[in-house]
Formats: sequence, structure tokens, C-alpha cells
Amino acid sequence: MSSPVTADRARRVLLLLTVTRWFPIGLVIGVSTLIPLERGLSVAEIGLVFAMQGFVVLGLELPTGGLADSIGRRPVLLASTVVALASGLVFVFAQSLTAFLVALLLQGVFRALDSGPLEAWYVDTAQADDPGVRVEEGLSRAGTVLGLAIASGAVISGGLVAWDPVPFLTPLETPYWVSIVLVAASLVATAVLMKEPVTHVDSSGLRRALDSAREAPRVIGGGLRLLRSNRVVLALVGVEVFWAVGMIAFETFMPIRLSEVVGGEAEAGALMGPVSAAAWGLFAVGSSLAALLSRRVGVAWTAIASAVARAAFTVVMGLTAGPVGLITAFLVVYTLHGTGGPSHATLLHRQAEARNRTTVLSMNSMVAGGAYSLGLLALGPLAEATSTATGIVVAGAFSVLAGLLYLPALRQERSMDVEEAHPVAARGSVAVAR
Repeated sequence: MSSPVTADRARRVLLLLTVTRWFPIGLVIGVSTLIPLERGLSVAEIGLVFAMQGFVVLGLELPTGGLADSIGRRPVLLASTVVALASGLVFVFAQSLTAFLVALLLQGVFRALDSGPLEAWYVDTAQADDPGVRVEEGLSRAGTVLGLAIASGAVISGGLVAWDPVPFLTPLETPYWVSIVLVAASLVATAVLMKEPVTHVDSSGLRRALDSAREAPRVIGGGLRLLRSNRVVLALVGVEVFWAVGMIAFETFMPIRLSEVVGGEAEAGALMGPVSAAAWGLFAVGSSLAALLSRRVGVAWTAIASAVARAAFTVVMGLTAGPVGLITAFLVVYTLHGTGGPSHATLLHRQAEARNRTTVLSMNSMVAGGAYSLGLLALGPLAEATSTATGIVVAGAFSVLAGLLYLPALRQERSMDVEEAHPVAARGSVAVAR
């Protein structure tokens, strides 16, 4: 039997697989909205297409999270990558609304399977080796690496669109095909590098896998009971309602708005490469700052400040009339997006245990996917009837409410700090905060 994976090695694997997972996303993040637009879909239809992904995630998050908590993170992550390959192939060949809907249905399955297993694997593996390890440091580094990976992919994507090296493909299709090849490489890397911690699952073959799969409903039930009984978890998951709607502005509407102000989809696609690269580079900077700010002012305050400031600058994106103001605000938003991610994840992990960690993360993503889809169904027609800028402003204004839902976590964090300083006196206040 191989020796247990150390906390340091788990962190290195986390960072490497984060690169292989997110670099292909960087290649397509700036063109995914533009390809359907180029092929004749309206803004409202694009909203419907991308809403499909969220609704599938909404339905599958808890079952897939429970499955990962019962049979292990590795097989679920491998399955997610296979589905990602299928989704990419359907998307790149799609020429109709129906075909794009199928592609995003598969994308939703991929997102549900992919949501949480790698992060949960890292936390459990690192804590199995060193119970006192500061997982927020690893999560912050992963956020930094994620941003750099997407930034690098976006730079190459913009160059490929501008270069247009393949005669039989449109400029927007080339980076998508490169992405598909690299997703296949990610599948190989995951299979080779990822080993389940022995504290989580024993690899005794098919019988164990089937027995564990039958445990998934119990794991899901435990997650739902946690959501019902722990108001901190309930509030943190509720944050995603507002955060996800805000993301519609800077993920889905940004490329469309940029195409409006620069004069075409191909022009916007070439520009979105370096713009996305800069944005995700700043996302990496923001993720690095998250650990520093958390040590200075606390994890909860970092999350609150990031959420409120991100919402404000999203509104600024919609109010600016030219490309310079739009891009500048977009870059600030992504910096704050990077700062908020590790803080939110750390607050969630404080509420979870090894037996339900992926389920808790899945509940969080499930709400995010559902809110994103419902938001698209509302904001897509709104943008079609008014303007894309109006849709951005409404999404940003709505998302500011996320800051309020971090208050229960803030009160708990303060109680934890008091307990560390005065253990006996603080016991009652910690119970109230939970």
C-alpha cells in the first residue's frame, strides 16, 4: 500500500490540478457567449441556454455531492471531466438553440460533478496528515493559481482569435478546440495524481463502491439537516443567491456589452482575451490578498467588504458608456471576486466535517446554479427589452445584499475569538452564534 499523502503534497496536487482544470476554461471564457451570438441566437436565447446549465446543477448538486462523500472524490472528479469533454464537443458543433441547450445540459452535469470534490479532497487529505494545517492558506493559493491559469488561457485565446490560424474554423472556434484537447489532458493528470485519503474511503473494489453509493441519500439528508439547524450555513448558502445574480453581469453580459461598444463579436472576442487575462490575473492577486486580509481583519469581514465593493463596481460597469470605463470597472470587479472566493470557502469549511464536506459545498453550488439560472431568465429578457447596460446595473444592485448574509458568520467568528482568549466565559456565546 502506498504511504499516506502529506499535507504539502496534497497542496501541490491541488494547485497542479487547479491549473489543468481551469486553464482550458480560460481559453473559452471570453468566447462562450460570443459563439452563440455569432451563430444567430438573441440575448434572451443566450440567457435561456446558459440558464439550462444552472437548472441541471440545481437538480444534481446534492446527489453528486453525496456521491462524492460516499464513494470518494476521485471517481466523481474523473467522471466530471469525461462529461466536460462531451459538453465541449456538442457546444463547438452546435448551430441551433436546441443543440446549444443540449451542450449546456451536459455542462450542468459536469459542473455538478465537479463542484467540490477536489477542494474537499485537499482539505480532508491535508487534515489527515496534519490536523492543525491552515487550509485557508492552501485554498487561497489555489484561488491565486486558478486566476493565473485562466489569465494565461485568456491571453492565448485572444491571440488565437486575432491570429485565426485555422482556415476551416471561425476565429472564435479555434480556442474552443484547443480547450477540448487540454480537458483530455486534465483527465489523465487527475487519474495519475489524485489518491484518496485512507481516512475517507477504503479502496476495496466494486462492492465497497456500491455500498457507499447507497449511503449517498443518508449523507444528503445529513447535509439538509445541517442546513436547517445551522443558521450560519443557511446564511452562507443564501449568499450565493445574490452573488450568482451579480456574476451574470460580469460573466454573461460583459462580452455582449463589449461587442456593442467596439462594434462586433469577433472584435470583442479578440479584445476579451487580454481583458480576461488581466481580470483573472487580478483575481489571482485578490485571492492572495484574501489570506492577508483575513489575518488582519478576519475572514468574515474580508468576505463582507469584498461582496459590497464587488456589487458597487458591477453597477459602475453598467453605468459607463465607453470601453475604457467598462473594462476598468470589470477589472476591479474581478479583483474583488478573487478576494471573496477563499473567504467564503473558508467560512463554509468551518461548518463542515469530512463526512459531509462535499455535500456542504454542493448545497452552496446548487443554490448558486439555481439563482444564476433564474436570474438569467429574468435579466435576459430585461436586457433584450431595454439594454445590456440596464441588465448589468440591476444585477449589480441586487448582489449588494450578499454582504448582509455574512453577519451570522461574523458573529460566530467574534465568538470564536473570544473563546480563544477566554475559553470558559465564551462557551455560551458560541452556542448562541451557532
